[in-house]
Amino acid sequence: MQARPAHRRPTFARTIGTPTRFHGPRWPWIVAVGLLAALLILQLLLLQRAELAASARWRPVIASVCAALGCEVPLWHQPAAYTMLARDVRPASAASGVLQVSASFRNDAPLPQAWPVLYLQLTDINGQAVAATMLQPADYHSDAAREAPFASGQSASVSFRIAEPATPIVAFNFDFR
Repeated sequence: MQARPAHRRPTFARTIGTPTRFHGPRWPWIVAVGLLAALLILQLLLLQRAELAASARWRPVIASVCAALGCEVPLWHQPAAYTMLARDVRPASAASGVLQVSASFRNDAPLPQAWPVLYLQLTDINGQAVAATMLQPADYHSDAAREAPFASGQSASVSFRIAEPATPIVAFNFDFR
């Protein structure tokens, strides 16, 4: 019998030669990686521009990037910055079963906003919600005003009619969305 060598490696683990190393300049690779990283960051900014533009901190960055690239930045959205100046709900004089609703509000946000969605809730004597409606901007003002953003400090008055619920109404609440 023949004795086997104690330290023999399997054939699949043998190295055939030493690997060659690239000895060229590294700066082109560093520049390429840097450019690709910058391109990735730019793509992320453009892709998430609506979410980032909602932040007061990121909005100037997004606005400058979009100004350079020709993309749109969505309007500022801060419903809590709308201030109700006056509101009224009363029976319409010309028609029975119809309520005349009027309201005045102002944009106190630092930037122009889209026209708000108005939420109107009517309650009965027990404080229970009897009826509610959400009015889109097209439901309460003209087409010309809808195209322009609601400027900072601008006030608006709206008036519209709604059907009166069967349950007697004693209170109402406006909210902005």
